[in-house]
Amino acid sequence: MTTPAELIARSNRLGSDPRNTNFAGGNTSAKGLALDPVTGENVELMWVKGSGGDLGTLTEAGLAILRVDRLRALTSVYPGLDREDEMVAAFDHTLFGKGGATPSIDTAMHGLVEAAHVDHLHPDSGIAIATAADGEALTATIFGSKVAWVPWRRPGFQLGLDIAAIKAENPDAIGCILGGHGVTTWGDTSEEAEANSLWLIDTAASFIELNGRPEPFGPALDGYAALDKKERLAKAAALAPTLRGLASTDKAQVGHFTDSEVVLDFLARSEHPRLAGLGTSCPDHFLRTKVKPLVLDMPAGAPVEDAIARLRDLHAQYRLDYQAYYDRHATVDSPAIRGADPAIVLIPGVGMFSYGVNKQTARVSSDFYTNAINVMRGAESLSTYAPIEESEKFNIEYWSLEEAKLQRMAKPKSHASRVALVTGAASGIGKAIATRLAADGACVIIADLDLEKARDAAAALGSTDVAIGVQANVTSAAEIQAAIDAAVLAFGGLDLVVNNAGLSLSKPLLETTEGDWDLQHNVMAKGSFLVSKASAKVLIEQGMGGDIIYISSKNSVFAGPNNIAYSATKADQAHQVRLLAVELGEHGVKVNGINPDGVVRGSGIFSGGWGAKRAAVYGVSEDELGTYYAKRTILGREVLPENVANAVAVLTGADLSHTTGLHIPVDAGVAAAFLR
Repeated sequence: MTTPAELIARSNRLGSDPRNTNFAGGNTSAKGLALDPVTGENVELMWVKGSGGDLGTLTEAGLAILRVDRLRALTSVYPGLDREDEMVAAFDHTLFGKGGATPSIDTAMHGLVEAAHVDHLHPDSGIAIATAADGEALTATIFGSKVAWVPWRRPGFQLGLDIAAIKAENPDAIGCILGGHGVTTWGDTSEEAEANSLWLIDTAASFIELNGRPEPFGPALDGYAALDKKERLAKAAALAPTLRGLASTDKAQVGHFTDSEVVLDFLARSEHPRLAGLGTSCPDHFLRTKVKPLVLDMPAGAPVEDAIARLRDLHAQYRLDYQAYYDRHATVDSPAIRGADPAIVLIPGVGMFSYGVNKQTARVSSDFYTNAINVMRGAESLSTYAPIEESEKFNIEYWSLEEAKLQRMAKPKSHASRVALVTGAASGIGKAIATRLAADGACVIIADLDLEKARDAAAALGSTDVAIGVQANVTSAAEIQAAIDAAVLAFGGLDLVVNNAGLSLSKPLLETTEGDWDLQHNVMAKGSFLVSKASAKVLIEQGMGGDIIYISSKNSVFAGPNNIAYSATKADQAHQVRLLAVELGEHGVKVNGINPDGVVRGSGIFSGGWGAKRAAVYGVSEDELGTYYAKRTILGREVLPENVANAVAVLTGADLSHTTGLHIPVDAGVAAAFLR
C-alpha cells in the first residue's frame, strides 16, 4: 500500500544529496489506492510534489493529490501544443478532496506514465548527457536499452505524453534522458524507483569519469589562476559594492559570493568565455541564473580600479544584449521584461557573485551556476556542450505560467533586499534592533566585542541567509573594516548602519578621570565616526542610497547629574548626525538619530554597573530604576529596547524616505529633553 510518508522519505533522501538534484529542482510521485468518502470505494490517487517545493525538505503539506482516472481522462480533451498551458488549470479539476499543494507543470509527466512511482531529477551527470551534442548516441552507449532518449520539449502535458509513450514502447527501460533538461525514472515500488534513479545517476557519472577527456575546459590561461585566499577575498570585498550597485540597477538585490574550487578552475581555463557565453540549459538553471553570466575579461591580477571600470562597461553592454534578447523573442502576449541586470558575475582569480531578491535566492543561484559548470564539464568531456536554443530559453523564462508563479509570491516586507549592520548588537537595544530588522526582511550583520555572543544572537534570528555574527571593536578602524568586508562578502553590500555600540560610567566631574573620558569618547564618538566613515564608502560606491542611524540619548540635550563624559559624547554623536546628513545627502544617504531615555530592561550598559550607579544618584533601588524613569515621563511608560527598535524600523522604512538630520525622542516624554 502506497503512503505519502513513503514518498516523502524517498524524496527527502534523493533531494538531500546535491548529486541527485538541486534545490527546489525535480519532483517525485507515487500512486496508490485510497477510500473515496463519497462512494465508499477505493480510488487510485497520485501524490506528487507540488509547485515550488523542495525535495530535500518536502513534507506532506507540499504534496498535490490527484485522481489518476480524471488526470488521464484529460488526454481526450488535450488541445495540442499551441494551447498546452491551459492544461495546468485543468489539473484543478482532477484534484482529490482539497487537493493539497498546487500541482506543478510536471504533473502530467508523473500521472500519464504507467508506473506506480516516478522520479524526475536534475543531476549534473544526467544533464551533462542531456546537453551533449550527441546526447542520444551517448545515451544508447552508456545505458543500452535500460534508458531511452527523449528529445528536448518544454515541460508540460505533451512531454508527459512523450514519456508515457517511450515507456510503453521500451519495456526494458527504467527511465529516460530528457534532452537539454534532466532525467526521469520509474519503478513498481518506491524502493525500485529510488534505486533506478540512483543507478542512472551513478552510471552516467562513472562513464564521464572513466571516459572523459582531460582538461575539458581547455588548458590553463596565463594570468587567470586563482589568487591566494587572502588576496582574492580582499579583492572580492573591494569589488562587491560596485557589483551590487550594478546588479541592482533595475531592482535592489542581495548578493552572495563563492570562491569554490569548481568556479576558480573554470575561470582559469581557456574555454570559459565560450562556454559561459552559451549559457545554461536546464530550465531550473537559467530561470535562476539568467541565460548567461557577466564575465570579467581581465586576468586575476588586474588592479581593482581597472576591474571596476571594465565591469561598468561590461554591465552596460550586458543590459543592451539582454534587451536585444528580449526584443528578439517577445510577442504581444509576453510578460514585460523583468530586468536586464545579470544574476551571475564571474571574476577570474576571485570567484563568483550571484544576486537575488533575498540571500537564499542569491545563494541558490550560485549553486545552480555551479551545477551548470559541472554539466558543461561533463558534456565537454565526452562531446560538445550544446544547450537548448535561445528561443526556447526565452519561452521558459517568460512563460505565462512562470509569470503567474511570480505573481503569486508574497508581497515583500518593508526591509526586504536591505542589508543592515548593527554594532553592539549581541544584547540590549542593539539585539532588539537586529531582531526587528530581520523580522522586517533585512539581512543583518550583528557586530559585537564578544564574537561568541554575536554568533549566538545571529543564530537566534535564523540561518546565515538571515544573519551573521562578527567581532568588532568599534575603536579599531581595522576591525570595523573587517566587519564591513564580512558584510559585503556575506550579503553583497550594505544599506543600513546602526551606530549602537556604547558604554557608560556614572561619575561626577571631579571623579571622572581622563581615562574615563577617553574610553567613552573612543567607543561612542570616535567609534561612530569610524563606522560611519567605513560604511559611507560602501554606500557611495553602490549608488543605492542608504541609512545611517545613531542611537544617541536624551542626555545629548538634557543636562543630567553625574555623567559628564557620557552626556558629552552623546552630544558629539548627535551633532555627527547633522553633519553627515548634510554631507551624504547628495548620495541619497539619510542620517538620523534616536534619543532614548534610560533603557533598563535587557540593557548591557545598565547590567554592567551603570544601573546601580544611576539608581544611587536618584536614591532608589536598582530594581526600581525602570519604574523611576517611567514615573518622571509625561506618558508614564518605561522605555524598552523594542521601542527603540521600532523607531529604527520607521526611520529606515519607505514612509520616511524624505527625512534626514532628524533626532527622534524615544523617552515616553521628558520635557527637559524636548528638541528645540
